[in-house]
Amino acid sequence: MFDEQTTTDPAGFDTAQSSATTSEPSLEELREQLAGAVARSEENHNKFLLAMADFENYKRRMQRDIENLVSGHRRMLLEKFLPVIDNLERALQYDTASDGLRGGVEQTLRGFEAILTAEGARTIDVKDKPFDPRVAEAIGTVAAHGDVADDTVVDVAQKGYVLGEELLRPARVIVAKRHG
Repeated sequence: MFDEQTTTDPAGFDTAQSSATTSEPSLEELREQLAGAVARSEENHNKFLLAMADFENYKRRMQRDIENLVSGHRRMLLEKFLPVIDNLERALQYDTASDGLRGGVEQTLRGFEAILTAEGARTIDVKDKPFDPRVAEAIGTVAAHGDVADDTVVDVAQKGYVLGEELLRPARVIVAKRHG
């Protein structure tokens, strides 16, 4: 292909030289190539940073969506327990049950209450407090007597619950009203 000739360089080493001359790029061409490579590198780095930011946003969004989904299902499950608890509490209000049956109902009620507590649900304390429509639903009124202030909750027909800071179910209450 090429005819090669061996010569000795100034340091005394033999070097092969091709008879076909290759033109080496000039310093200016090398600078241009370097500038182009640096520009492509910066562009690729910026694309990488953007892709990483997009991925982090995606991860946060997916985590939030998963947490919302789990929280929604947890809430639905706990809401299904509440009528069972209400019925057990009503059953304990009557003295017609035998001691064994009453003890079983009390144990069952405590078991359900323990599940609610373990999941972060708690009852809303509204009795003898001013009526708050954000956590209670008035289902009736009675005349306020004595030192009971107007719009005070005097009886709780159905307990209300919160899950963390979110209302799970409003309390259903009877409110004192001054007539006249």
